[in-house]
Amino acid sequence: MRAEELKAILGSMGKRPSKRLGQNFLLDDSVLRRAVEAADLSDKDTVLEIGPGLGNLTEELLRTGAKVVAVEQDPEFCRFLERRFGDRVRLVRADAVKAFLPEFNKVVSNLPYQISSPITFKLLDAGFDTAVLMLQREFAERMVATNGTAEYGRLSVGVYYRSECEILFNVSRASFWPQPKVDSCVVRLVPRGPPFQVDDEDAFFRVTKAIFSHRRKKILNSLLTDPSVASLVEGMEKETLARLPYSDQRAEELSPEMIGQISDALVALRSSSASKRTS
Repeated sequence: MRAEELKAILGSMGKRPSKRLGQNFLLDDSVLRRAVEAADLSDKDTVLEIGPGLGNLTEELLRTGAKVVAVEQDPEFCRFLERRFGDRVRLVRADAVKAFLPEFNKVVSNLPYQISSPITFKLLDAGFDTAVLMLQREFAERMVATNGTAEYGRLSVGVYYRSECEILFNVSRASFWPQPKVDSCVVRLVPRGPPFQVDDEDAFFRVTKAIFSHRRKKILNSLLTDPSVASLVEGMEKETLARLPYSDQRAEELSPEMIGQISDALVALRSSSASKRTS
């Protein structure tokens, strides 16, 4: 769809694209087709689309024969989608970040940048076979980053722990109207079991949050100061925590597996301290 067509449709609705909702419309239909092809959809699939807008990606999804569930929070877009697709699409008017998501097994979405992180982890918690997501390029590069790189962080660790993630192709900002300030990427996520085991997943994610919240500090100082792990380190002396593995290194130097070793050692220390207090 050309920019002139988009403007005409929006004009007939009395609407302008909302920056707050991240409403940037993809003009390049070939990008839509490539994203849909990457999901390998069939009539046996139920595919979730978040933020369908005017329904151009929705149309491509329907061509595959898959059942389409679309979650859109803009009421005027919902009315437009109802007129365009009728009962061919199950339309849910809701904020996808807050709402209970209907049943699905695959996801294909051009995600608004503002909700990329919460939606990605919400989807991983919900479970699916494959997700093909268009995301801000910087965000996508953080998802697949490895330790020792500037992009590596809490997001990288969380995605690696829960899924296989790959960047399929880049999408220029010039492919959108209005044109955003950044380029995009199409990413494929396939959930899998953790590639390593930890004794306490909650502790692992809290340690990960703590050390990347202070990425310039050494691990020891991050654990001593960050509230995310306060209950884990409460009552422990600095000298005790200094015995944790990698305590004199920084977060970006550590692989997810190494962070898991820190978490396990901290949980063991906590358990030992609790036993001594009760004996």
